[in-house]
Amino acid sequence: MESCGFCRSGAGRWPGWWWCWRRGWPRAGPGGAAAADVHVLTSGGLTAAYRILGPEFERATGHRLITAQGASMGQAPDAIPQRLARGEPADVLLLAAGGLDALIAGGKAVPGSRVDIAESLIGLAVRSGAPRPDISTMEGFRRALLAAKSIAYSASASGVYIEAEMYRRMGLEAELAPKSRKILSERVGSVVARGEAEIGFQQMSELLPIQGIDTIGPIPREVQQVTVFSAGIAANAAQPAAARALIAFLASPEAREALRKTGVEPMGAQSPASPLSTSPAR
Repeated sequence: MESCGFCRSGAGRWPGWWWCWRRGWPRAGPGGAAAADVHVLTSGGLTAAYRILGPEFERATGHRLITAQGASMGQAPDAIPQRLARGEPADVLLLAAGGLDALIAGGKAVPGSRVDIAESLIGLAVRSGAPRPDISTMEGFRRALLAAKSIAYSASASGVYIEAEMYRRMGLEAELAPKSRKILSERVGSVVARGEAEIGFQQMSELLPIQGIDTIGPIPREVQQVTVFSAGIAANAAQPAAARALIAFLASPEAREALRKTGVEPMGAQSPASPLSTSPAR
Protein backbone atom coordinates (compact mmCIF):
# COMPACT_ATOMS: atom_id res chain seq x y z
CA MET A 1 0.00 0.00 0.00
CA GLU A 2 1.35 3.42 -0.89
CA SER A 3 1.70 5.79 2.03
CA CYS A 4 -0.04 9.13 2.18
CA GLY A 5 1.47 12.45 3.10
CA PHE A 6 0.44 12.02 6.72
CA CYS A 7 2.29 8.73 7.01
CA ARG A 8 5.41 10.03 5.25
CA SER A 9 5.47 13.22 7.28
CA GLY A 10 6.46 11.38 10.46
CA ALA A 11 4.49 13.88 12.52
CA GLY A 12 4.03 12.41 15.96
CA ARG A 13 0.44 13.58 16.26
CA TRP A 14 -0.82 11.39 13.42
CA PRO A 15 -1.74 7.82 14.36
CA GLY A 16 -0.48 6.14 11.21
CA TRP A 17 -1.54 4.92 7.78
CA TRP A 18 -4.64 3.13 9.10
CA TRP A 19 -6.08 6.47 10.29
CA CYS A 20 -5.94 7.82 6.76
CA TRP A 21 -7.11 4.57 5.18
CA ARG A 22 -10.19 4.31 7.40
CA ARG A 23 -11.21 7.84 6.39
CA GLY A 24 -10.72 7.24 2.70
CA TRP A 25 -8.08 9.92 2.34
CA PRO A 26 -6.32 10.05 -1.03
CA ARG A 27 -2.85 8.56 -0.85
CA ALA A 28 -0.07 10.52 -2.43
CA GLY A 29 2.23 8.21 -4.30
CA PRO A 30 5.95 8.70 -4.93
CA GLY A 31 6.68 12.31 -5.77
CA GLY A 32 3.26 13.40 -4.47
CA ALA A 33 1.39 12.33 -7.61
CA ALA A 34 -1.97 12.65 -5.88
CA ALA A 35 -1.32 16.21 -4.69
CA ALA A 36 -3.99 18.64 -5.90
CA ASP A 37 -5.02 22.27 -5.79
CA VAL A 38 -8.06 22.40 -3.51
CA HIS A 39 -10.24 25.52 -3.73
CA VAL A 40 -11.86 26.51 -0.43
CA LEU A 41 -14.54 29.14 0.13
CA THR A 42 -14.82 30.04 3.81
CA SER A 43 -16.94 32.39 5.84
CA GLY A 44 -15.51 34.22 8.83
CA GLY A 45 -16.65 31.93 11.61
CA LEU A 46 -14.11 29.18 10.88
CA THR A 47 -11.42 31.35 9.29
CA ALA A 48 -9.18 31.68 12.36
CA ALA A 49 -9.12 27.92 12.95
CA TYR A 50 -8.73 27.22 9.24
CA ARG A 51 -5.64 29.44 9.11
CA ILE A 52 -4.04 27.17 11.70
CA LEU A 53 -5.28 23.85 10.37
CA GLY A 54 -4.98 24.50 6.64
CA PRO A 55 -1.16 24.66 6.59
CA GLU A 56 -1.01 21.45 8.67
CA PHE A 57 -3.18 19.70 6.11
CA GLU A 58 -1.03 21.02 3.26
CA ARG A 59 2.22 19.86 4.87
CA ALA A 60 0.85 16.42 5.63
CA THR A 61 -0.90 15.67 2.34
CA GLY A 62 0.98 17.70 -0.26
CA HIS A 63 -2.28 19.31 -1.39
CA ARG A 64 -2.34 23.08 -1.91
CA LEU A 65 -5.28 25.04 -0.51
CA ILE A 66 -6.43 28.04 -2.53
CA THR A 67 -8.72 30.07 -0.32
CA ALA A 68 -11.25 32.87 -0.73
CA GLN A 69 -13.40 34.34 2.01
CA GLY A 70 -16.91 35.76 2.09
CA ALA A 71 -20.19 35.75 3.96
CA SER A 72 -22.44 32.72 3.73
CA MET A 73 -25.38 34.76 2.53
CA GLY A 74 -26.32 38.13 1.12
CA GLN A 75 -25.64 40.19 -1.97
CA ALA A 76 -22.10 41.37 -1.22
CA PRO A 77 -19.87 40.60 -4.24
CA ASP A 78 -17.59 38.42 -2.13
CA ALA A 79 -20.39 36.44 -0.42
CA ILE A 80 -20.07 32.72 -1.02
CA PRO A 81 -23.38 32.38 -2.92
CA GLN A 82 -22.34 35.23 -5.21
CA ARG A 83 -18.92 33.67 -5.82
CA LEU A 84 -20.55 30.37 -6.76
CA ALA A 85 -23.09 32.12 -8.97
CA ARG A 86 -20.19 33.69 -10.91
CA GLY A 87 -18.69 30.26 -11.42
CA GLU A 88 -15.65 30.71 -9.18
CA PRO A 89 -13.88 27.39 -8.60
CA ALA A 90 -14.73 25.67 -5.32
CA ASP A 91 -14.16 22.25 -3.83
CA VAL A 92 -14.81 22.81 -0.11
CA LEU A 93 -17.39 25.19 1.37
CA LEU A 94 -17.01 26.30 5.01
CA LEU A 95 -19.97 28.32 6.26
CA ALA A 96 -22.94 28.42 8.60
CA ALA A 97 -25.12 25.34 8.40
CA GLY A 98 -28.18 27.23 7.20
CA GLY A 99 -26.20 28.81 4.40
CA LEU A 100 -24.84 25.45 3.32
CA ASP A 101 -28.32 23.94 3.38
CA ALA A 102 -29.50 26.73 1.07
CA LEU A 103 -26.64 25.99 -1.33
CA ILE A 104 -27.50 22.28 -1.30
CA ALA A 105 -31.15 23.10 -2.02
CA GLY A 106 -30.05 25.38 -4.86
CA GLY A 107 -27.82 22.76 -6.47
CA LYS A 108 -24.56 24.50 -5.56
CA ALA A 109 -23.38 21.92 -3.01
CA VAL A 110 -23.49 18.12 -2.92
CA PRO A 111 -26.49 16.65 -1.05
CA GLY A 112 -25.40 14.61 1.95
CA SER A 113 -21.95 16.23 2.09
CA ARG A 114 -22.68 18.48 5.07
CA VAL A 115 -20.47 17.86 8.11
CA ASP A 116 -20.97 20.04 11.17
CA ILE A 117 -17.64 21.31 12.46
CA ALA A 118 -18.24 23.69 15.38
CA GLU A 119 -20.68 25.90 17.24
CA SER A 120 -20.11 29.63 17.68
CA LEU A 121 -21.61 32.27 19.95
CA ILE A 122 -22.27 35.95 19.27
CA GLY A 123 -19.89 38.28 21.08
CA LEU A 124 -19.75 41.98 21.85
CA ALA A 125 -16.66 44.17 21.45
CA VAL A 126 -15.63 47.75 22.13
CA ARG A 127 -12.61 49.75 21.08
CA SER A 128 -9.49 49.07 23.15
CA GLY A 129 -9.33 51.48 26.07
CA ALA A 130 -13.03 52.34 25.95
CA PRO A 131 -15.19 51.70 29.03
CA ARG A 132 -16.05 48.02 29.27
CA PRO A 133 -19.80 47.53 29.63
CA ASP A 134 -21.13 44.93 32.04
CA ILE A 135 -23.13 42.50 29.89
CA SER A 136 -23.20 39.68 32.42
CA THR A 137 -26.91 40.32 32.98
CA MET A 138 -29.77 41.28 30.68
CA GLU A 139 -30.21 44.52 32.60
CA GLY A 140 -26.60 45.48 32.04
CA PHE A 141 -26.77 44.45 28.41
CA ARG A 142 -29.83 46.63 27.80
CA ARG A 143 -28.16 49.60 29.48
CA ALA A 144 -25.04 49.19 27.36
CA LEU A 145 -26.99 49.14 24.10
CA LEU A 146 -29.16 52.10 25.03
CA ALA A 147 -26.12 54.14 26.11
CA ALA A 148 -24.09 53.43 22.96
CA LYS A 149 -24.11 56.15 20.32
CA SER A 150 -23.45 53.68 17.49
CA ILE A 151 -23.66 49.92 16.97
CA ALA A 152 -22.28 47.75 14.17
CA TYR A 153 -23.22 44.18 13.29
CA SER A 154 -22.34 41.63 10.66
CA ALA A 155 -24.16 41.18 7.38
CA SER A 156 -24.12 37.45 8.08
CA ALA A 157 -25.59 35.08 10.68
CA SER A 158 -25.15 37.13 13.83
CA GLY A 159 -26.27 40.34 12.15
CA VAL A 160 -29.29 38.73 10.50
CA TYR A 161 -30.41 37.51 13.91
CA ILE A 162 -29.74 40.85 15.65
CA GLU A 163 -31.52 42.88 12.97
CA ALA A 164 -34.50 40.58 12.48
CA GLU A 165 -35.04 39.15 15.94
CA MET A 166 -32.89 40.20 18.90
CA TYR A 167 -33.77 43.90 18.97
CA ARG A 168 -37.44 43.03 18.66
CA ARG A 169 -37.28 40.39 21.40
CA MET A 170 -35.69 42.96 23.70
CA GLY A 171 -38.39 45.52 22.91
CA LEU A 172 -35.71 47.99 21.79
CA GLU A 173 -36.02 47.95 18.00
CA ALA A 174 -37.20 51.56 17.79
CA GLU A 175 -34.33 52.79 19.96
CA LEU A 176 -31.50 50.69 18.54
CA ALA A 177 -32.22 50.29 14.84
CA PRO A 178 -31.60 53.97 13.93
CA LYS A 179 -28.09 53.94 15.42
CA SER A 180 -27.12 50.51 14.09
CA ARG A 181 -25.54 49.64 10.75
CA LYS A 182 -24.77 46.46 8.87
CA ILE A 183 -21.14 45.91 7.86
CA LEU A 184 -20.50 44.40 4.44
CA SER A 185 -17.31 42.63 3.35
CA GLU A 186 -15.35 43.57 6.48
CA ARG A 187 -14.95 42.33 10.02
CA VAL A 188 -17.08 44.27 12.48
CA GLY A 189 -14.13 44.40 14.87
CA SER A 190 -12.13 46.44 12.37
CA VAL A 191 -14.92 49.04 12.26
CA VAL A 192 -14.95 49.22 16.05
CA ALA A 193 -11.15 49.46 16.19
CA ARG A 194 -11.27 52.55 13.93
CA GLY A 195 -13.78 54.18 16.26
CA GLU A 196 -16.59 54.10 13.70
CA ALA A 197 -18.90 52.21 16.10
CA GLU A 198 -18.92 52.11 19.90
CA ILE A 199 -20.22 48.55 20.08
CA GLY A 200 -19.78 45.71 17.61
CA PHE A 201 -21.50 42.34 17.37
CA GLN A 202 -20.11 39.33 15.55
CA GLN A 203 -19.22 35.70 16.16
CA MET A 204 -16.68 35.38 18.98
CA SER A 205 -14.30 33.60 16.60
CA GLU A 206 -14.37 36.61 14.28
CA LEU A 207 -13.84 39.21 17.00
CA LEU A 208 -11.00 37.58 18.91
CA PRO A 209 -8.27 37.94 16.22
CA ILE A 210 -8.89 41.68 15.67
CA GLN A 211 -6.31 44.09 17.08
CA GLY A 212 -7.50 47.33 18.64
CA ILE A 213 -10.65 46.00 20.30
CA ASP A 214 -11.61 44.43 23.60
CA THR A 215 -13.90 41.44 23.21
CA ILE A 216 -16.14 41.69 26.26
CA GLY A 217 -17.57 38.21 25.82
CA PRO A 218 -20.65 36.39 24.60
CA ILE A 219 -23.95 38.23 24.88
CA PRO A 220 -26.36 37.00 27.59
CA ARG A 221 -27.78 33.54 27.10
CA GLU A 222 -31.34 34.88 27.18
CA VAL A 223 -30.78 36.45 23.77
CA GLN A 224 -27.83 34.37 22.55
CA GLN A 225 -27.93 32.73 19.12
CA VAL A 226 -25.85 29.60 18.55
CA THR A 227 -24.60 29.23 14.99
CA VAL A 228 -23.39 25.89 13.67
CA PHE A 229 -20.59 26.12 11.14
CA SER A 230 -20.38 23.29 8.64
CA ALA A 231 -18.34 22.01 5.73
CA GLY A 232 -19.62 20.68 2.44
CA ILE A 233 -18.48 19.80 -1.04
CA ALA A 234 -19.25 22.15 -3.92
CA ALA A 235 -21.43 20.68 -6.66
CA ASN A 236 -18.81 21.35 -9.33
CA ALA A 237 -15.81 20.30 -7.22
CA ALA A 238 -12.83 19.34 -9.35
CA GLN A 239 -11.15 17.55 -6.41
CA PRO A 240 -13.91 15.77 -4.45
CA ALA A 241 -11.56 13.20 -2.87
CA ALA A 242 -9.20 15.87 -1.55
CA ALA A 243 -12.23 17.89 -0.45
CA ARG A 244 -13.48 14.95 1.60
CA ALA A 245 -10.01 14.58 3.13
CA LEU A 246 -9.91 18.22 4.22
CA ILE A 247 -13.42 18.03 5.70
CA ALA A 248 -12.54 14.82 7.56
CA PHE A 249 -9.49 16.54 9.02
CA LEU A 250 -11.43 19.63 10.16
CA ALA A 251 -13.97 17.37 11.88
CA SER A 252 -11.35 15.09 13.43
CA PRO A 253 -10.23 14.97 17.08
CA GLU A 254 -6.87 16.35 15.96
CA ALA A 255 -8.52 19.64 14.99
CA ARG A 256 -10.38 20.28 18.23
CA GLU A 257 -7.60 22.14 20.02
CA ALA A 258 -7.29 24.69 17.22
CA LEU A 259 -11.05 25.13 17.04
CA ARG A 260 -11.38 25.83 20.76
CA LYS A 261 -8.36 28.12 20.71
CA THR A 262 -10.03 30.32 18.12
CA GLY A 263 -13.34 30.71 19.95
CA VAL A 264 -15.59 27.94 18.61
CA GLU A 265 -16.67 24.67 20.19
CA PRO A 266 -15.95 21.56 18.09
CA MET A 267 -18.81 19.23 17.35
CA GLY A 268 -17.05 16.33 15.65
CA ALA A 269 -18.29 14.73 12.46
CA GLN A 270 -22.06 14.75 12.05
CA SER A 271 -23.38 14.33 8.55
CA PRO A 272 -26.08 15.16 7.86
CA ALA A 273 -27.00 17.04 11.02
CA SER A 274 -30.44 17.27 12.50
CA PRO A 275 -32.52 20.28 11.44
CA LEU A 276 -31.39 23.47 13.13
CA SER A 277 -33.76 25.62 15.11
CA THR A 278 -31.09 27.94 16.46
CA SER A 279 -29.03 28.98 13.44
CA PRO A 280 -30.12 31.30 10.64
CA ALA A 281 -28.32 31.18 7.32
CA ARG A 282 -25.01 32.94 7.26
